[in-house]
Amino acid sequence: MSGTGPRRFDLLVRGGLVVDGTGAPGRMADVGVAEGRITVLPPGRPVEAREVLDAGGTAVAPGFVDVHTHSDGVALIGADGDRSLLWASVLQGVTTEICGNCGSSLFPALPERLEELRGETRISFGGEVGIFRDFAGFAARHSALPRANHLASLVGHGTLRAGVMGHVDRPATPSELGAMCSLLDLSLSQGAAGLSTGLIYTPGTYAGTDEVVALAAVAARHGKPYVTHLRDEMSRVEEALEEAVEIARRSGAALHVSHHKTAGKYAWGRTSRTLPRIAGLRAGGMDITCDVYPYTAGSTALAAMLPPWANDGGFAALAMRLADPAERDRMRRAIAEGVPGWENTVGNGGWDRVSIACAPRHPEVEGRTVAELAESRHADPVDVAADLLIAEDGELTIISHSMVEEDVRRVLASPYAMIGSDGVPKPGGRPHPRWAGTYPRVLGHYGRDVGLLTLEAAVHKMTGMAAARFGLAGRGVIRDGAHADLVVFDPATVADRATFSEPLLPPAGIGAVIVGGQIVVRDGTPTTARPGTVLAT
Repeated sequence: MSGTGPRRFDLLVRGGLVVDGTGAPGRMADVGVAEGRITVLPPGRPVEAREVLDAGGTAVAPGFVDVHTHSDGVALIGADGDRSLLWASVLQGVTTEICGNCGSSLFPALPERLEELRGETRISFGGEVGIFRDFAGFAARHSALPRANHLASLVGHGTLRAGVMGHVDRPATPSELGAMCSLLDLSLSQGAAGLSTGLIYTPGTYAGTDEVVALAAVAARHGKPYVTHLRDEMSRVEEALEEAVEIARRSGAALHVSHHKTAGKYAWGRTSRTLPRIAGLRAGGMDITCDVYPYTAGSTALAAMLPPWANDGGFAALAMRLADPAERDRMRRAIAEGVPGWENTVGNGGWDRVSIACAPRHPEVEGRTVAELAESRHADPVDVAADLLIAEDGELTIISHSMVEEDVRRVLASPYAMIGSDGVPKPGGRPHPRWAGTYPRVLGHYGRDVGLLTLEAAVHKMTGMAAARFGLAGRGVIRDGAHADLVVFDPATVADRATFSEPLLPPAGIGAVIVGGQIVVRDGTPTTARPGTVLAT
């Protein structure tokens, strides 16, 4: 411990157990902050500081890095939006969010298609939110707003495809693929953190392996990872993992598997095969990692429960199909019988495992399963889902109770698995509690209570490991000269409080959150400080 920095600090965090993000044992130390940077000091050394934060009896860790969010537009909601959505991530200690996951980002697109895309995007929150030309445009828009924490973004393959080709089910032409590669190259050169795919979502699912290899090769040239929501996380999860491995090998890109799971009744237990496969690849020299959220339920769009051909052409085309009884019958058959290459969440589980999370125009259905709604209406579940999608213009999110506890624990315990919330912060309704509870749940439930992880291992998964994977230099660690993003929490009391019925309840035991050297959460309550920035990698 060097402690060679200035003797006068803007802030001194005194008396805490420093868990530095490297996985090393915690040690007593003070942490000085000056001009947004850290100096580690021997405990109790006399120094001058404008403000002293007493961390006695608590742990001091690097700010948590949420490697998997869908928070691309939440800060753009504006002053009239749901502030609890804006603060849920920060209150659980997240000082950096990485968005643009699962193939969906708010950029880039060909300039001539921007206005069209702004009108059809299904991930906007209204107002000025829409598709940006490149990462620079996205960053400029976010930088013009006050933020409590930092934001980085991947480039979404689905957004690239829609921005060049539209929502069409066909292979890209050489010129279209060239345009996608050029747009990707530009955004990565401007500081986007990598390439993401969501190969169960349209239009990404319409792409073959070769298309993704070509794009991942662009990421590889920039030294940035290929981040993938696998083409199947259910009955064909092992086959889908092998496709991702092939893409990484052929492109030369590092591989990161998003929210690794083996979901649906036909895949339960298969982490006992996928995790050894990943470990073996790592032992053989492949740069492969994954992330995980600490819940047995996922969340996505209701439209993703339908076969890929139903979404061909975007929501306008889907709405026309949903209004056609013959097309509904065709969807019913596809769910019952399956479609080659399609994950088929309902076929792997059932409508009784799919509950409505957010239906802005029909809040009375939120929290109820599609099966329950169908029974109460004496209707078929596909008809209920179709009617809701039409009534809500496609803007419905769902909770899918599709996993088992043993698989979640196996992935959490894996030494190459980091933590990501997969939070989908949409206004209204009952979003998945992971947006407010992921990090305290890992620390409290799985770390302290279950004993699955040591404190140091849990913090490493949330900080140093995550920052290293996504090129966040000087973050995720407590050491001299590092960025002053910190979390002060009580290891004995930290716990998630968010539930499926009350999903935005803030956690217990998170005392202070510091971003860029400024206290943004004090005694579990937001302050007025807004030091967050958009990070380029």
